[in-house]
Amino acid sequence: MRNIVFASPGYLYLLLLLPLMVFLYLIKYRKSSASIRVSSVEPFNLQGQTFRHILRHILFTFRVLTVGFIIIVLARPQATSSYQDVSTEGIDIILVLDISGSMLARDFKPDRLEAAKSVATEFISGRPYDRMGLVVFSGESFTQCPLTTDHAVLINLLREIQSGIIEDGTAIGEGLATAINRIKDAGGKSKVIILLTDGVNNRGIIAPITAAEIARTFGVRVYTIGVGTRGVAPYPVNTPFGVRFQNVPVEIDEEVLQKISDMTGGKYFRATDNEKLIQIYNEIDRMEKSRIDVRQFKVREEKFMLPALIAALIFLAELILRNTILKNLT
Repeated sequence: MRNIVFASPGYLYLLLLLPLMVFLYLIKYRKSSASIRVSSVEPFNLQGQTFRHILRHILFTFRVLTVGFIIIVLARPQATSSYQDVSTEGIDIILVLDISGSMLARDFKPDRLEAAKSVATEFISGRPYDRMGLVVFSGESFTQCPLTTDHAVLINLLREIQSGIIEDGTAIGEGLATAINRIKDAGGKSKVIILLTDGVNNRGIIAPITAAEIARTFGVRVYTIGVGTRGVAPYPVNTPFGVRFQNVPVEIDEEVLQKISDMTGGKYFRATDNEKLIQIYNEIDRMEKSRIDVRQFKVREEKFMLPALIAALIFLAELILRNTILKNLT
C-alpha cells in the first residue's frame, strides 16, 4: 500500500496564506469599484458583463493556485509503502576467509580467492535478514566488517579484500578466535561461523582446536570449508621472465577442519572447484535458522516534480493571458 508523506511538512502551514490572499483580493476589488447615483439600473442590466470582464478574476485564481502548488513542492511530497512488523528467519553469521598467498592458485576460476569472494557475495545477497560479518586471516587475522544488516557495506568490504594485505601464513586458530570474539555476545539465538581455508595451520598463538573449544563454550556452530583440488594445483610464481605457473601440492588439514566442525555441531566440506563451492554454500544456506523480528521499510520516492510542473504551467498561462486578451483589464 502506497501513501503520500511530506519530507518537510512544516511548509504546509504556508497554505494558510491562501485564504488571506483571497480576503485581500476581495477588499481590493470592492475599493476599485466606483459608485454613482442613478434613477434606474435597468439600462445597465441590459448591457451585462462581457466574458472578458469575468475572465479577469481568473488571473488571481491562477496566482493563488501557483502559490499553493509551490508550497506543496517546498514540503517535498514522497510516495512510500507503509511498513509492517514481520517475523522471518535469520541468524548471526561471520564469514572467516583465508587470504594467504596460496589462495591465488588457479585450480579455481579465476583463482581460489576470487572464487570464494564471488560465491560468498551471492550467499550474503541471498540472506537479507541475517546479521553478517567478515574476518580475514593469513599470518594474522583482523575483522574486516563486524556483524551488520547493511549487506551493501559488507559486500563492498568483501570485494576490497586482496591477498598480501597482511603478513603471509595460515593462522586458522587466530582467524577462528577473532570471529568468536565478534559473535559471542551477539543477540541472535543462533550463531554461525563459516571458515574457509586452503592450507594447514602454521602461524598464530591460538591452536585451531583450542579456538573450537572456545566456540563450543559460547554455543557457536562452525562450518569449515577446505578449498583446493586433489593432487597439485597451478600457482603463479614471479620469475625474471614474468609470471609463470608452477604445480604445487595441495595440502589441506582436513582432519583438523573436520574436528572443528564436529566439536561445534557444524559440518566439514571439501570444495574442489567453483561448482562444488557453490553447492556447499547452498547447503549451508538451507541449514539451521532462528526466528527474529524485522521491521520492513520501503525506500521513499520523491513526487515533487508533478506539482512543480503544474505550478509552472499555471504561472505560464497567467503570463500569457495577462499580456494578451486580458492585457487591458489588469
